[in-house]
Amino acid sequence: MNILERDPSDPQKQKKEGVNPLLKLVLELGPLLVFFFANARGEWLTQKFPALGELGGPIFVATGLFMAATAIALIASWLLTRTLPIMPLVSGVVVLIFGALTLYLQDDIFIKMKPTIVNTLFGCVLLGGLFFGKSLLGYVFDSAFSLDAEGWRKLTFRWGLFFLFLALVNEVVWRNFSTDAWVTFKVWGIMPITLLFTFSQMPLIMRHSLEEKAKEENAGK
Repeated sequence: MNILERDPSDPQKQKKEGVNPLLKLVLELGPLLVFFFANARGEWLTQKFPALGELGGPIFVATGLFMAATAIALIASWLLTRTLPIMPLVSGVVVLIFGALTLYLQDDIFIKMKPTIVNTLFGCVLLGGLFFGKSLLGYVFDSAFSLDAEGWRKLTFRWGLFFLFLALVNEVVWRNFSTDAWVTFKVWGIMPITLLFTFSQMPLIMRHSLEEKAKEENAGK
């Protein structure tokens, strides 16, 4: 039994790992929304649930609940698909490690550095994969797009650079702005930036789409 999601070329991938896109979005964004809400309403939460006050101030309450929500999302993904998506799994492991350090040492620098570590890791893995002739982005997007080899190479390269850009942006924000501003940007800034970048890649995707090429060939017959 495969624990991790299957290789994009595995014919059983689509059959066994399908999940409702809306539910997948909830599983990926849910922990972030929990993090934002808990940071914004930390004092209220500790009044309602005094045990949470043992964690520390609002950012530490948010960190603890973020860790719990992340673990729940991964468990739900496993129960639904019997596999664990690679990128959320890596991100979740880093959340749990850096979150634990944040709570144990009562220093929020660790949870603030988590996006930097994760995005740098993803960027280096994607770009490093290209160095060895592997377009690893197919593990993430192959269920949504069917591209030729050149398309996957170009898209992987661009996403690799984008992840490094996100890592740099996170460093700038957490080092120069307040914790509340960083949390707000993490939840409400990164997602719009990512969506804009994703949409900006649609011309490349359309040019290298195997489905589009098949339609053109059928139309020419």
